Amino acid sequence: MKKLLISISSILMITALVIVGCTSVENENITVMNPAITSSMVDRVPLTDRLDSLEGKTLYMVDIGWGGPDAAYSVFEEMQGWFSENMPSVKTVLKRKRGPYSADDPELWKEIKEKGDAAIIGISG
Repeated sequence: MKKLLISISSILMITALVIVGCTSVENENITVMNPAITSSMVDRVPLTDRLDSLEGKTLYMVDIGWGGPDAAYSVFEEMQGWFSENMPSVKTVLKRKRGPYSADDPELWKEIKEKGDAAIIGISG
């Protein structure tokens, strides 16, 4: 985006010089970025079927770390408390994903797949 803005400003400056009647600009290169998508879209993977109920299930709540270490964690703690009071048969497991929010955490995904029935993976803050 920065290159695009610089390029547009360069074009405007050169246009202004020509309009004002300055001498020609010699061999000035201008780089313009094309914002159009050049690659194809990824294949869509459908979501899993919804559970009929959470009763007796294990629900993972995963903080991905976006917004800082406490942005979502405290919200998930509140949700965990709500489940404890209102749906005590639901086992809740609160986890923090390792690494930055955009990094993969294969060990955690494997654990959820093996031990969990549902997951809330997200952000807050």
